[in-house]
Parts: sequence; C-alpha cells; structure tokens
Amino acid sequence: MPEVPVPLPSPLLDADDLAALREARALLENPGLAAQLANAVGAPLEYVLARRLPAAVSRLVDTATRKALDQSLRVAMATLAKGGAPRAARTRSHTFAAAATGAVGGAFGMAGLALELPVTTTLILRSIADVARSEGEALDDPQATFACFEVLTMGGRGSADDGSESGYFAARALLAQQVAAAAQYVAVHGMAGKGGPAIVQLLSAIASRFSVNVSQKLALQAVPVVGAVTGATLNTVFMRHFQRMARGHFVVRRLERRHGAETVRRAYESLAAETPATDAKPPQPR
Repeated sequence: MPEVPVPLPSPLLDADDLAALREARALLENPGLAAQLANAVGAPLEYVLARRLPAAVSRLVDTATRKALDQSLRVAMATLAKGGAPRAARTRSHTFAAAATGAVGGAFGMAGLALELPVTTTLILRSIADVARSEGEALDDPQATFACFEVLTMGGRGSADDGSESGYFAARALLAQQVAAAAQYVAVHGMAGKGGPAIVQLLSAIASRFSVNVSQKLALQAVPVVGAVTGATLNTVFMRHFQRMARGHFVVRRLERRHGAETVRRAYESLAAETPATDAKPPQPR
C-alpha cells in the first residue's frame, strides 16, 4: 500500500505578509541608535557609549525630556486624530525640519536644549504618527496614540542581546500594561487637567528610556569641534532612526490586527533562523 504523504503545516502568514514582517524585523532589530550616532560623527561605538554627561546636565536632560514628552502628548492628543484617510508618510519634510532644529540646538549648545528638545520631540512624534496613519492606524484611538510614544523607547538590537528574546517585543512588553492603563484613562476622562496617574507613570517610563538616547546625542554635540552642522546631522540620524522604528512597529501592529498578536510574534521569532538581521542593511523609510 503506497505511503500517504503527510501534508506540511501551513505557513503562519501568507507570502506577502511574511515579506512585510521580514522587512519590519530588519528595521526593528538593526542597528542600535548609539551605533548610528557613532557612524554619523565617525567615532567608534565604544566612544559614544563611554561619553558621560556631568550629573547636573544629566538631571537637566531628564527634566527637559519629561517636559518635552508632556508637551508633545498634549499637542498629539489635540492634533494627531486630524488628517483623514491613510496616505504615504511624509518622512522627508519631517527630517528636514528636525535637521533645522538640530542646527539651532547645535549652535547654542546646552543652553539650547530646553528650547530645541520639545520641538524636536514633537516633530519626531508627528512623523511617527504619519507613519502610523499610513499603516492604517486610527489616531483618534488613544491606544494608537500611545503606540506612537512606544516608538521612542525602541533603539534596535544592542550588542549585549543574545537573540533569545526579541529586543522589539521586550520593549513592548515593558510598557504594555502602562499603555493599556493610560489609553483606558484617556478614553474615559480625556486629557483634561494634568492627566491621571496612569499617564504620568507611562510618560515617566518612556522618558527614562528616551532620555538615554537624548543624552548620547547631547554628549556628542558637547564635543568642542561639534557645531550647528553636526547638530543638524545628529538630529537627522535621530529622526530617521525613529521613522524606521515606527515603520517596523506599525507594520507589526497592522499584521497583528489581521492575524492576531500571537501568530505574528511566532512568525517574527521564526525569522531569527534566517540570516541574522544585524548582517543586513536595514531598509530606509519610505
């Protein structure tokens, strides 16, 4: 009696969605922001990671970051829902604007941080939201708005990661409960007043990670030979990094809406068996 062939299991995603997920993974896991900043100024990665701001300046960065996020959230909640149907994200215009603010910040050094950071942060979030809308997110949904803020915590895979846990999903897991609680608060109470404890807690968690990236950029800008031109360059790197993170993040969320979160995560992790993402050049934002 002839042997009946056993059918192979169906792929988790169809070919088009798997290709989209593969591109998203390449964006999300390659490379860390510190490495990109190092390349921008032609310095070794170890030099960037070793740069430390004085304690007083670090406290200033933390305070400025938290204020920038708070201001940006209020601008976001007031304006992100506007804009209508999905369309291609305008990444270039946001990048040019960020370069301009970086040039101003670079010219004034530390003194310009308090003025430049809220503007740059708002520009980055506007660009992230533009990418989100292009991937079908409904930005009048608080959950989608806070998903934009999640992107600020994503730095790509670091040199210490061992591949056992995706850097992207680990970053999402750290904020999952806080994002859900903040979105629920806004859905019920709106953004009246100064916001509830859930929003304060979420912004504090995001600020603690985003301020690390801000500190690395500012430490490089503080080098005596760095001026307005390099400030513009570093802001361009900053903006493009978060645009790539946003593209990958919202592609994953689009696929999760279609196939379910667990299915997408299993497919994402299965891609680790392919050529490591860190060996490939990440796609550029569209």
